[in-house]
Amino acid sequence: MTPTTPGAARVELAIGGMTCASCAARIEKKLNRMDGVEASVNYATEKARVAYSGDVSIDELIATVEATGYTARPPAPTAPGRDTPPDGQGGEDERPDGELLSLRQRLVTAVLLAVPVIAMAMVPALQFEYWQWLSLTLAAPVVTYAAWPFHRAAWTNARHGAATMDTLISMGTSAAFLWSLWALFLGTAGTPGMTHPFDLTIGRGDGAGNIYLEAAAGVTAFILAGRYFEARSKRKAGAALRALMELGAKEVTVLREGREVTLPTAELGVGDRFLVRPGEKIATDGTVVEGSSAVDLSMLTGESVPVEVSTGDPVTGATLNAGGRLVVEATRVGADTQLARTAALVEEAQNGKAAAQRLADRISAVFVPVVIGLAVATLGFWLGSGAGLTSAFTAAVAVLIIACPCALGLATPTALLVGTGRGAQLGILIKGPEVLESTRRADTILLDKTGTVTTGRMTLLKVHPAGGTDETEVLRLAGALEHSSEHPIARAVAEGAAGRVGALPTPEDFAGIPGLGVQGTVDGRAVLVGREKLLTEWAIFLPEELRRVKEEAERQGRTAVAVAWDGEARAVLEVADAVKESSGEAVRRLRSLGLKPVLLTGDNRAVAESVAAEVGIDEVIAEVLPQDKADVVKKLQAEGRTVAMVGDGVNDAAALAQADLGLSMGTGTDAAIEAGDLTLVRGDLRVAADAIRLSRRTLGTIRSNLFWAFAYNVAALPLAAAGLLNPMIAGAAMAFSSVFVVGNSLRLRGFRPMA
Repeated sequence: MTPTTPGAARVELAIGGMTCASCAARIEKKLNRMDGVEASVNYATEKARVAYSGDVSIDELIATVEATGYTARPPAPTAPGRDTPPDGQGGEDERPDGELLSLRQRLVTAVLLAVPVIAMAMVPALQFEYWQWLSLTLAAPVVTYAAWPFHRAAWTNARHGAATMDTLISMGTSAAFLWSLWALFLGTAGTPGMTHPFDLTIGRGDGAGNIYLEAAAGVTAFILAGRYFEARSKRKAGAALRALMELGAKEVTVLREGREVTLPTAELGVGDRFLVRPGEKIATDGTVVEGSSAVDLSMLTGESVPVEVSTGDPVTGATLNAGGRLVVEATRVGADTQLARTAALVEEAQNGKAAAQRLADRISAVFVPVVIGLAVATLGFWLGSGAGLTSAFTAAVAVLIIACPCALGLATPTALLVGTGRGAQLGILIKGPEVLESTRRADTILLDKTGTVTTGRMTLLKVHPAGGTDETEVLRLAGALEHSSEHPIARAVAEGAAGRVGALPTPEDFAGIPGLGVQGTVDGRAVLVGREKLLTEWAIFLPEELRRVKEEAERQGRTAVAVAWDGEARAVLEVADAVKESSGEAVRRLRSLGLKPVLLTGDNRAVAESVAAEVGIDEVIAEVLPQDKADVVKKLQAEGRTVAMVGDGVNDAAALAQADLGLSMGTGTDAAIEAGDLTLVRGDLRVAADAIRLSRRTLGTIRSNLFWAFAYNVAALPLAAAGLLNPMIAGAAMAFSSVFVVGNSLRLRGFRPMA
């Protein structure tokens, strides 16, 4: 690859080999030391976003990453006619899948081989004459092949003077395995009939008859399990972008020389005219040149009321044509469309989100050097005291072995397993351990309106008949006429009428008037349903009582539908996106958790304030475009707030990714679900409070597990350094700490939703 020309440029590199957040920090630090380079490395997405200038080339950036001990790849080439590489053709999907498969293979190998090794070491009845040699045969592949990622990461860390959990795991398992080899081949542990007696007395020994193969194999299997489930969660980091791009139309009907030609959307060009039939998605951003219709924009903008469009009006790609036939001239295609820009916002937010430093790594950064120093000091002390080389090495290696945290390998995965399992029962999906810290710190929660606080569907709320008019008759006639229309407001009226009065009559004739409403004959009566302007054109005027009702409805942000028949105005219907019954209670529960609720919506202010007043929210941010939603989150974060966000639409995806904690409604779009950290399967906002409570409880359990896992090791270190640690005590300490951690995690099964 040739050097780039002088001037600012940006590139996104796919990074491989990172095992923790400290790896990302190390790569970022190395890249930023280069002249003219600004880099941000995200452990969760395994990407480095680099801005570079001057004489720096992409090759030099990659070389710097590789010199740090990791791999880097430049962006995959773009296929003709596309703005992103197709799946399976050099895209970034292949490498993570390969890594996940390798991790799964190592995990399966470790579990199958470690279980009998642990069983033989712990159950005296299974210790037949040559059991120790079978243990060695089974444990060797676990400690070498299965644990190889830990050894490789430990070597990389050592080259850069760093220590993480991988260092501790590699040292502990290697020490246990190598000492077992020495005891088997040069000591007395290989003697036929050797057993591990249940002797709980503390006494000094030379270690020649002790093997620790079950510790080496068991720790490897436990920690591989945690690493595999973490990798599976992390693998979904880019799924929000793929889900976003899947929302667009796949094919488009283009008008060329008077003919209709079906093409892949990727082949559309600026200036092409294409056809959009009722119920179809608009292929790309453009301008209507023929026809009129109602377009459902809620997916992109959050606007609950469909927008009427006609010749000359702009339309947005991926929105739904809910009414008539349209001919649209493309004005933006590919990466320039609003959908593509929204995807870019999501990606930028994901890369900019600081990856949570794992607590175990932070502890290990201090714990590992202390353990190594203690082991060296122990060796030196016993050699200096004349205890002999074997006894000195026994004590030093015992320090390393007891420091290898068997319970630490269980601390996070068991709590996550129980916590996420309980969450799934309650309709809460927790994506990974890195999201839990944000639930504890969150102090502000942004609630999207459409589909989150409200149902996301137009609903008939109220019927206001004029004096002397029967409400049932209004619903029968208006519902019958609206039933023949495809307009979302018409469907709301028809469904509401059918639900209240039952079967509706069939209109004798029907006509839709674009932008105004419908007219026809029902039961021999000439009926009009629609805007006030439709009635005015027939010289029918609303009486004062209905006019006041209409104005009040519109003041509250609702849509007022006028109904007239036989030359007289008969009623006004109120249609709006109805508030969910559970939303008010949900807001109260969120407040009880110390969160300040804020309503954030792309809808107009009157609608937003009406909804906020109904559910008890004081602060409203309305008429916000999709890109501005992410900016609102950034602004609040800049003020020092930790922001949680609940949303369900494409227009929420960037904000969900930008927020410290994203909660997506499972009834929403795939893009929103993938961009969120927690998914509320049932679409009930009350579950958001339970999700935050469960996440906080799970985090607390992980923290207590980590504390006790290290506490057992620290308590046993003085015994090991004193040369008083025999295999039974070491095994008992490990087993008890593991049982404690599992038992503590199982307490999460008792979590109950708020009453």
